[in-house]
Amino acid sequence: MTTHLILGGARSGKSAYAERQAAALELPVTYIATAQVYDDEFASRVAQHQSRRPPYWQLVEAPFNLGQTLLDNDAADSCLIVDCLTLWLAQCICPDCDKPERLDWQAEKQALLATLPQLQAQVFLVSNEVGMGIVPLGEINRQFQDEQGRLNQHVAAIADKVSFIAAGLPLPLK
Repeated sequence: MTTHLILGGARSGKSAYAERQAAALELPVTYIATAQVYDDEFASRVAQHQSRRPPYWQLVEAPFNLGQTLLDNDAADSCLIVDCLTLWLAQCICPDCDKPERLDWQAEKQALLATLPQLQAQVFLVSNEVGMGIVPLGEINRQFQDEQGRLNQHVAAIADKVSFIAAGLPLPLK
């Protein structure tokens, strides 16, 4: 098992990079999509992502309970792509998103972190690097930026490999 965290900014090419890396392994791939579609523009983005993927890749939509979803889809000689940790986090902490009652972000995060070392599959985790700009206005926006930074640090510590993607080009960090 190898866990590879792939970080980058919006539209940096991180998802496409994860998909190319997974395809090169020539293993069965399960694509775990964490997004929920709330508007037409985002639906268009999702459709663009879907059009790049081979039709034989399995799709699992999991906006919550990511740790358990990984365990449920884990198998030796397979590959899991999680796209992305950023949307998963936003949905977990955002007060206006559809979610199960009393969702506990810290428990969700700990479940993911405890799960990663147990997995047998090759795992690619896509996440945004959101800490390279200014500190945002608004409490929920600052909370999101802080939690994303902490999540990326924790996952990077566990991951075997970490890459930063800029302009579609990977820079190995670990």
